[in-house]
Amino acid sequence: MYHAEVDPIKAAVVQAGSVPFDREKTLAKAEGLIADAYVEGARIVVFPEAFVGCYPKGMDFGARVGQRSAQGRAWYRRYFENAIDVPGPETQRLGKAAQFHGVWLVIGVIERDGGTLYCTALIFSPDGSLAAKHRKLMPTAMERLIWGFGDGSTLPVLDTPVGKIGVVICWENYMPMLRMAMYAKGIQLYCAPTVDDRETWALSMRHIAFEGRCFVLSACQFIRRGEYPPEYEANQADDPQAVLIRGGSVIVNPLGRLLAGPVYDRECILTAELDLAEIAEGKYDLDVVGHYARPDVFRLEVNERPAPAVHRSD
Repeated sequence: MYHAEVDPIKAAVVQAGSVPFDREKTLAKAEGLIADAYVEGARIVVFPEAFVGCYPKGMDFGARVGQRSAQGRAWYRRYFENAIDVPGPETQRLGKAAQFHGVWLVIGVIERDGGTLYCTALIFSPDGSLAAKHRKLMPTAMERLIWGFGDGSTLPVLDTPVGKIGVVICWENYMPMLRMAMYAKGIQLYCAPTVDDRETWALSMRHIAFEGRCFVLSACQFIRRGEYPPEYEANQADDPQAVLIRGGSVIVNPLGRLLAGPVYDRECILTAELDLAEIAEGKYDLDVVGHYARPDVFRLEVNERPAPAVHRSD
């Protein structure tokens, strides 16, 4: 439904690192950062990819072609035990934080389901409920060793009082057909949790905002080697001050203009006022699922049915 007048909202993206392999301290840190964003006036708060559960940067989990090591299995067990069930006690705790501050919360977690881990983004409503989740469809490179693949059943775009919220995680943003599926759902607040800290990331976020004529809210972790356990086998450096993920979070408007960021090499909370009416101005000359589409030439089919490994019938 089109709303003729919508008051601007303040959005926040949190650039911070988790407390690797310490779920309790990570949750406490998240609660504090949500409170800080609320003080800044934010109505939607976006955290990075894998914030709860951690991103094991530089870890190989003892894998070689045709080989796995006992030490690598032990590290995977530790990672598995630090992940969370969705729903579960940790999601209840995050929901309470969202409810206490009355914000929409988007946060990356490592989800445990059966014997598999998933890189997942959760969306919490200001009433504290878990409104939606998205499992990363395509883990990148070595991520496929430790994370399973999501399916089309978790591609939500929620119609909320602050705008239509959806989530696309890290390098999923380089999947043109996934972006097209989100644009077709009318996404307005395109949330992109990530750990990609390269300069090219901000360029990609600006392209997506311009292509989809939406606001892009991208949160990246910032974390040093010293935040990981001393025995952590990172291949980058042993210096506790070495930066493993340097940030680069941004907020972008529908014409690709940077409203905040990118910021590197420190933790911070970026905020910006978002006027959703600007989306219509952008779509005046580019609506890739409307007047700028050519469905007679190109057509995308999206399978949003769950794809479990086992189907049971009576």
